Amino acid sequence: MIRAAVLPAVGAPLELAAIELPEPGPGRVRVRLAAAGVCHSDLSLSNGTLRQPVPAVLGHEGAGTVVAVGDGVTSTAPGDRVVLNWAPSCGSCHFCARLSEPWLCQHANAATTTPHARTADGTDLYPGLSVAAFAEETVVPAHAVLPVPDGVPLADAALLGCAALTGYGAVHHSARVRAGESVAVFGVGGVGLATLQSARIAGAGRIIAVDVTTGKEELARAAGATDYVLASGTTAKEIRALTGGHGADVAIECAGRGTAIRTAWSSTRRGGRTTVVGIGGKDDQISFSALEVFHFARTLSGCVYGNCDPARDLPVLAEHVRRGRLDLGALVTDRIGLDGIPAAFAAMAEGRGGRALVVFE
Repeated sequence: MIRAAVLPAVGAPLELAAIELPEPGPGRVRVRLAAAGVCHSDLSLSNGTLRQPVPAVLGHEGAGTVVAVGDGVTSTAPGDRVVLNWAPSCGSCHFCARLSEPWLCQHANAATTTPHARTADGTDLYPGLSVAAFAEETVVPAHAVLPVPDGVPLADAALLGCAALTGYGAVHHSARVRAGESVAVFGVGGVGLATLQSARIAGAGRIIAVDVTTGKEELARAAGATDYVLASGTTAKEIRALTGGHGADVAIECAGRGTAIRTAWSSTRRGGRTTVVGIGGKDDQISFSALEVFHFARTLSGCVYGNCDPARDLPVLAEHVRRGRLDLGALVTDRIGLDGIPAAFAAMAEGRGGRALVVFE
């Protein structure tokens, strides 16, 4: 039996419980977690914004050590340090094979609907986003683990599983920020901080952080922000004033709110680019007039998992870590135990803090 944070029902508080994991079957591996990040997507799963079979063990941003492998597994072995990949691509569907867009793999979350563990009374448990990292150990498909690159501490490597990849990809793959461009980042949580660092790595000129609270300014500036704007009804006007009256070349929205997406779009120059990373609700609508869409010639695009291929991008991120350009530890504002996850959820819901990291002994 191992300890885990269990979501008994959508909208219910998490419960610490002893659960039973099976031995890994064919094509599966068992991983002892070193750390797991608490991401806003976990909050979205718990409150029903994203669908998730329940009861479930949430947590999708994690790293640890392989302790056992099932039959047929040759890609990893016990003792290997690994990052968990919550959206492993199948390599053969329309998006993977024909379009070379593995971040849109139609089978990426196939494991989410299959029980992976049981409670002490025999109730089946489902893995949140296929990973179930809010537990001392988990069992996942073998293609859902990637080796931790050399030079990256194991606990910090958990951030590579979501926040760092998403922020990096939003800048480099989706928005394709060019050196000297101005970038506005909306939302200074874990992903927002990774986005700010990635904009700095890309050589952006003016980097403007936008958030609803003044308490994140120091974090934002440490990550690379040259300016900090408190979100209000005049945010777009303030950003235009900081960018010669034109607006930012690029806006990246990390909060997942319709009002923030609309403001981000309005904050860009004519011909500017807005990338939406945050996950909003299905009833949270955004409206544009037909005339302004034509007149401003801006683009608005969604961004899933940073449009990343983890196998390709993890070594690149690791090189940035080794050279001191990317500071994974700076994304973390709180190091907690499993019992600290509810407080981390509350902080995210209120717009406080960066990334909370569950660290296992």
